[in-house]
Amino acid sequence: MWRTIVRGATIAATVTAAMWSAPANPNFSKHVAPILNNRCVECHRAGEAAPMAFTSYKEARPWAKAIKAAVLTKKMPPWLADPAHGKFSNDRRLSNEEIETIVAWADTGAPEGNVKDLPPAPKFEPGWVIGKPDVVFDIGQEFDVPASGEVPYKYFTVETNFKEDTWIEAAECRPDKRGVVHHIIVFLQDPKENLAGSGGNLLVGWAPGDPPLQLSEGTARLVRAGSKLRFQLHYTPNGTAVKDKSYVGLKFAKAAPKYRSLTGRAINVAFKIPPHADGHEVKASHVVKEDIRMTSLMPHMHVRGKDFEYSVVYPDGRQEVLLKVPRYDFGWQLSYQFATPLVLPKGSRIECVAHYDNSANNKFNPDPTKEVRWGDQTWEEMMIGWFNYTVDWKADASQATGSAGLE
Repeated sequence: MWRTIVRGATIAATVTAAMWSAPANPNFSKHVAPILNNRCVECHRAGEAAPMAFTSYKEARPWAKAIKAAVLTKKMPPWLADPAHGKFSNDRRLSNEEIETIVAWADTGAPEGNVKDLPPAPKFEPGWVIGKPDVVFDIGQEFDVPASGEVPYKYFTVETNFKEDTWIEAAECRPDKRGVVHHIIVFLQDPKENLAGSGGNLLVGWAPGDPPLQLSEGTARLVRAGSKLRFQLHYTPNGTAVKDKSYVGLKFAKAAPKYRSLTGRAINVAFKIPPHADGHEVKASHVVKEDIRMTSLMPHMHVRGKDFEYSVVYPDGRQEVLLKVPRYDFGWQLSYQFATPLVLPKGSRIECVAHYDNSANNKFNPDPTKEVRWGDQTWEEMMIGWFNYTVDWKADASQATGSAGLE
């Protein structure tokens, strides 16, 4: 999916409206299947988050009109960024030509076409986006999720048994019982390096729309010898009691990389959103303490979140908007991955501004009469501007390698 997104975004940005046209008499095999393969089937396949699969004509045909409506309204594929700011390698937007092709196909009876024209189906490791992991860790026990009620965040600590520093090039969380798992975050408990205060101990997370960690060649995350994995799970009972045993898969890098990947955050935990407020502003910032290359952004709020903006103030006073999300949607925890890493010199200030709708006009608002503060649960609020970045890695700083650290 991601490999073709830059191409589609470039087409959308450079081809004039007069040149956009769907192929004459589009059919599934030749015209629609390539679009679905490139944009949709990573989620719309068996065992993934989407409620229906589009991996064959038989699966997609009953949904033709719904697919048309979703792409016309740009509800799907989910993408919330304002295109005026930033260029992102995982831009999910369809080009006008792709939208017109799907619409024309649905409007002409959604024909199958010649099956010989079908492109090769994308290859996925069953159950994984990153491919087969080198090692899998579950939460260490089955957790009983009740049929109803509120479940406080649950934490599970698991030994890695890594005897040597180990580099990770990809990581993916998987909910065992997807229907009751709101999100998973895996943190590192590092015996040598405490990065918890900055958010740098975050390894990988999962929530609807949030892709797994897949780092470019020459970049990896460091899991030091003796580290433990700290799982945070947010369970949301759905009427049926189940036992959950969620897990995370890791893929090892072959050697110590050129760049070390880390996570940072701009965070505000002291805000108070007044009752009935529409557009209440909350700010957070983070000053870069060394030269970095910023690789991705991920804004996080809850159901009162209205919009979110990242900008940077460089040491020389220049300012630049990095990302605007004008209509934040709690249902899609999207990460925005820069097409080219953004170089930020030491002393740069990352600024985040968010607005919240605590009014009765917000249909997702549990209670507009209440003041809202920071809290874990969905009816409370958060304000975090997550960002991933890399720093140069000196070869003599560690002898970390790939799978050698496993016992």
